[in-house]
Amino acid sequence: MTTQTTAPVPASWREIPEGAVDLRLVVVDMDGTLLLPSGEVPAAFWPVLERLEERGIAFVPASGRQLATLRAGFGPHGVTSFVAENGTVVVREDEIVATTALETAVAREAILAAREAGAGRPLGIVRCGVHGACVEQADEEFLQVAGQYYHQLTVVEDLLAVQDEVIKVAVHDAIDAAPTAEAVFARFAPAQQVVVSGKHWIDVMPATADKGRGVRALQEALGVTAAQTAVFGDYLNDLPMFPVAEHSFAMADAHPDVAAAARYGAPSNADAGVVQVLEHLLGDASVPSGRMRG
Repeated sequence: MTTQTTAPVPASWREIPEGAVDLRLVVVDMDGTLLLPSGEVPAAFWPVLERLEERGIAFVPASGRQLATLRAGFGPHGVTSFVAENGTVVVREDEIVATTALETAVAREAILAAREAGAGRPLGIVRCGVHGACVEQADEEFLQVAGQYYHQLTVVEDLLAVQDEVIKVAVHDAIDAAPTAEAVFARFAPAQQVVVSGKHWIDVMPATADKGRGVRALQEALGVTAAQTAVFGDYLNDLPMFPVAEHSFAMADAHPDVAAAARYGAPSNADAGVVQVLEHLLGDASVPSGRMRG
């Protein structure tokens, strides 16, 4: 698992010549990256999305959030490709092209570990499938928190009795996820991935799935190179995306390890940093950048 280090300062996004990038694919994390601190998409983003679509540049949300949640937020605006559930579900043009499941025994063990740890502190457990998620906790506070990330959420009596495929076990720690990830779930690594995907969330996923692999799958499907790809992120689950894109951006208040891995720094999500950088990369809207094949 990645530990916090003192990070060098990445180059400024303003060092890129305006409109000079042959951009074909833009992949953006949600919380702490595109979304404002209020959890909303900046209003100025939607005109930028239209410009991307006009120029044949694919915009892809890449998130720990559920596919149904991402589709509900971006589908009405014409977005059809997604890297959901931290890369365990990859969608291209509304077709699921890749899913990666946890072994049943591993999912069971992770749920039991969270239950045992939760006896001493409040932990919420989400059993994530391709088409929906399940929880045991029915208290309104947890359901409200989980509902932000899981649009299709069902309360069940026993998570271990649910029969569908498990792609991820997500655990919510209302205090601080990082120490819990180390103390409770480190034993699952490296056979499985244990990812701290935010201040309060831990994801236990298959070792063969992450956001970076999801981005590579889309690059291959769309005929896009790393030089034509821009990625934006702020937290540890975004790190695997950075090696697969020549234009990698860490938000101004990103985790130090993320800032160290990024090629460029971007303004914070509170300042609509993704919008500012994309406007700069697009440059003159009248200059076409070509359309992707596929």
